[in-house]
Amino acid sequence: MNVEIPALRLKGLTKRFDRMAVDSLDLAVHAGEFYALVGPNGAGKTTTLRMVAGLLKPDAGRIGIFGVDALHDPIAAKQVMAWVSDEPMIYDKLTPLEYLEFVAGLWGIGPATSQPAAEALLTSLGLEPHRNERCEGFSKGMRQKVALAGALIHDPRLIILDEPLTGLDAVSARHVKGLLSDRVRAGCTVIMTTHILEVAERMADRIGVIAAGRLVAEGTLAELRQRNGHHDTSLEDLFIALVEVKQEAA
Repeated sequence: MNVEIPALRLKGLTKRFDRMAVDSLDLAVHAGEFYALVGPNGAGKTTTLRMVAGLLKPDAGRIGIFGVDALHDPIAAKQVMAWVSDEPMIYDKLTPLEYLEFVAGLWGIGPATSQPAAEALLTSLGLEPHRNERCEGFSKGMRQKVALAGALIHDPRLIILDEPLTGLDAVSARHVKGLLSDRVRAGCTVIMTTHILEVAERMADRIGVIAAGRLVAEGTLAELRQRNGHHDTSLEDLFIALVEVKQEAA
């Protein structure tokens, strides 16, 4: 019997700073789905994703990425995923095209493959008119799009984004949402944190609500509504109700 290997599986993931940030978190994201992780500030969303991306070492727990043990074989795990933070980090003195060529070179991707991929990404994100301008003069939103393009140049199977729409105007946000939707349709898995609950409501196949470092609810919007007993409740109302229950229990 074939059992689908999840794109991401977390078991008992734990991280403490001056307080517990992520508390024995169990989570599974299916291959090919758009998964939104929502929660209040300080809930542990970014800490969780930074551990998945290999930027933070967990105190305990396991991280599996398409069956690869990310803690024991981080290079293999990173080869199939992309990470985009809410604070874009790019090289200011390069143009978007030069930056993509540079990142592709780091992945060992030759020009024959990287050049058409770079052109397609720049066009999809509305960066084509700025392809030969230095990034140092770009707004945060434009820098965010360049960082996203760089993360996707090696065609990852898992895309992890922390607040990817921060600083984007409506047109840029539409470019990013369209690109991510296209990637999911092509078979990629997207995991995204967002404070914009409408985006999670519209785009996500499943939504996970995290509070105090634990997953307090998970499912499709319809499933979350059903469990809450209100079939017409907005995600915002569900979110507030779930978080308040968690805080009262604490």
